[in-house]
Amino acid sequence: MKIVGIQSSPRGKNSNTLKLLNAALDGASKAGAEVESIDIAKLKIKYCTACNTCHETGECTIKDDYEMVLKKLLTADGIVLSSPNYITNVTAQLKTMFDRSPLVIHEQLFEGKYSLSLTTAGSDELDFVLGIMDNFIVHCGGKTIGGVGCSVARGPEAMEEAIIKSREMGKDLVEAIKEKRQYPEQEARHEAWRERFKYVVLANKDQWTHNCDYWMEKGWLKE
Repeated sequence: MKIVGIQSSPRGKNSNTLKLLNAALDGASKAGAEVESIDIAKLKIKYCTACNTCHETGECTIKDDYEMVLKKLLTADGIVLSSPNYITNVTAQLKTMFDRSPLVIHEQLFEGKYSLSLTTAGSDELDFVLGIMDNFIVHCGGKTIGGVGCSVARGPEAMEEAIIKSREMGKDLVEAIKEKRQYPEQEARHEAWRERFKYVVLANKDQWTHNCDYWMEKGWLKE
């Protein structure tokens, strides 16, 4: 079993969010998973240009570090997303990675994967940022077990509690994968999204040939 963690803070080793990510990956490792951490703030990931080539061919025309990150995520069983709260949102680095992932969303390529989200903030604005990361995973066809957030303004004790909780959530992520845990509400969202989006695929079937062929193979679309 492989768990890949994404660190998106530009503060590197000084990042409070990194402390939560390291704890979650430590918990996953102790539960028997192989773990890997990727600091996307140190990588070269360019902006999506909305060229639609990925929908047509299944490949992105931009050659940078995103391809490497995506390959690691696609081979992982679990994903840990982490980002500090920057202006009530994820960092620009993580948002850029999300924006480069329309193929993952269109073809639900995280189907069968489980995730955990982590954030820190100077205030108590935590749930909204966790929700952005959780929502991305569900939009990509995956399932999320929840998240951990910490308001650093509440002091060292709050941070220590969040680290402990992140470690436990890392262990739980492994258990969720092992038992193929079901989340009916999220699965209902997947079904509802596919029911809506199939009309978008049909409307663009002459251009989005890779998307259309994939949907046909999955049985989500019929001629």
